[in-house]
Amino acid sequence: MENEKSINKENPDRSGKPTIIGIAADHGGFELKEQLVAALRKADYELTDFGAHTLVPGDDYPDFVIPLAIAVASGKVNKGVAICASGVGASIAANKIPGVRAALITDNFSAHQGVEDDDMNIICLGGQITGYALSEELVVTFLNATFKGEERFIRRLRKVETLEKNEAGSE
Repeated sequence: MENEKSINKENPDRSGKPTIIGIAADHGGFELKEQLVAALRKADYELTDFGAHTLVPGDDYPDFVIPLAIAVASGKVNKGVAICASGVGASIAANKIPGVRAALITDNFSAHQGVEDDDMNIICLGGQITGYALSEELVVTFLNATFKGEERFIRRLRKVETLEKNEAGSE
């Protein structure tokens, strides 16, 4: 990656484990995913590719994004990159899995702030919207960011967890 020197793959997540990256894309994000996979592997990231492994026009983003999101939620991978044509569908699908905090990211501030304040664990990109150079920069920013863990951020995340458990109306 062009920003290879800024990548800190040894920076562990909060659990102290090395960062393992998961990545997934449908046909709309396939080309961008392949470029990012090559760059992440060149930077020696441990990477799990959830597909698509071949370009199949008309395939469905949930078939790739949901397994990625489940792996992130279960801790099998620490952070994820989900790509579809716009990034919107990938974001919607990923956020259906409890424990996932995914967002469509198009700028550097959101790429790090989403992790620092909201503990975002999946970055979503639009393969037909965001060019490779910017996507690479956003992924590097996302991977290098860490959750601040301040009380106000934890309090907010607990409220989100309550929604995930369908307990929102019980308080």
